[in-house]
Amino acid sequence: MSDAKPGRNRQGFETRAIHQGYDPAEAKGALNPPIYMTSTYVFDSVADGAEVIAGAQPGYIYGRSHNPTQEVLEARLADLEGAEAGLALASGMGAVGSTMLTLLSAGDRLVAHHTLYTNTHTLVKQALPRFGIEVVLVDFNDPAAVAAAINDRTRLIYFETPANPTVDIIDIEAIVAARGSRDIPIAVDGTFASPAVQRPIEFGCDLVIHSLTKFASGHGDVLAGAVLGDTARIDEIRSHGLRYITGAVVSPMTAYLILRGLKTLPIRMRQHAENALILARLLESHPKVAWVRYPGLESHPGHDIARRQMSNGGAMMSFGLKDGLAGATRMLDGLELISRAVSLGDAESLMISPASLIRGRATVHPDEQPALGVTDDLIRFSIGLETVEDLEADLHQALDRV
Repeated sequence: MSDAKPGRNRQGFETRAIHQGYDPAEAKGALNPPIYMTSTYVFDSVADGAEVIAGAQPGYIYGRSHNPTQEVLEARLADLEGAEAGLALASGMGAVGSTMLTLLSAGDRLVAHHTLYTNTHTLVKQALPRFGIEVVLVDFNDPAAVAAAINDRTRLIYFETPANPTVDIIDIEAIVAARGSRDIPIAVDGTFASPAVQRPIEFGCDLVIHSLTKFASGHGDVLAGAVLGDTARIDEIRSHGLRYITGAVVSPMTAYLILRGLKTLPIRMRQHAENALILARLLESHPKVAWVRYPGLESHPGHDIARRQMSNGGAMMSFGLKDGLAGATRMLDGLELISRAVSLGDAESLMISPASLIRGRATVHPDEQPALGVTDDLIRFSIGLETVEDLEADLHQALDRV
């Protein structure tokens, strides 16, 4: 996947990640965008307020729908993703929920990949059907199955690539082709890659969703999400999904912190990927490891697709041990540097057993089931920015305990 090179008409990704969407001259010369800590905005007159609310003139109304700091973040993310517009929200699930509940109504059909992030999977399997929305889960590695699942009531096609937690790679162009000429939006959750590694809109999708909590922030200290796409759909999600359906408002301070994180995103993603490939090769060659799924390895079933639609293999992998869940538990408990934690995309390396989490949650939510492909032996590994030799040493000593 290529990116624009610096020149007269379009600056490079690294430059835009630092400067796009903000002019210091508009904020008394402040190098960084100000944090607008206000919930509401003053109108010059009744007529002025009416025009702002009607969209006849630019301006701000109330912090639930818009904020100047948030606006800079949205403009920057949209530019980096190659979208017309963006909407920042309070979390990744806020972005997913606001998008789906805006675009789907009772009687509509959602066609989605059978492997999704745990909470997205629960949303589509349990919550959406309660509101009369039909959900059809199919294998998006089979575009013919996707095409067969689409009918006249289909209003959204949704998948993740790479998928959480299996690290499946879905061919975006193949899914676009499966949709054919139908006017059905395709939404891709690109959290596992970030726009520094993959930009689905370039391959024909309509909406891109991110948990900004992850790589965009990169420091594990905020919660936020975003949806990027064409102006009309983003305006609809802002005025419906955000304003009165979910109210998933991102705070100005959070928006500022993510803007700070974006400045180093391309540099971090290169180092994440460099570390990840070294560790993936280590695991693949280890006698106690049964399998490794990392897009940068030729053994990954989607390796060729990943080379076409990703600039590198990213920072996420999954693997399994020959000793299954018991071995995974012993290995995870033996880690000394790598942290046992949920989430991903931080500077710190994080590792977790999704099956163990699902079993623990079953005591409170007995109806929740793992998505297809989330096997007992699967370990999800988010590779951080530590010295790679230290990560190698920790993997070796932890595997010695198995």
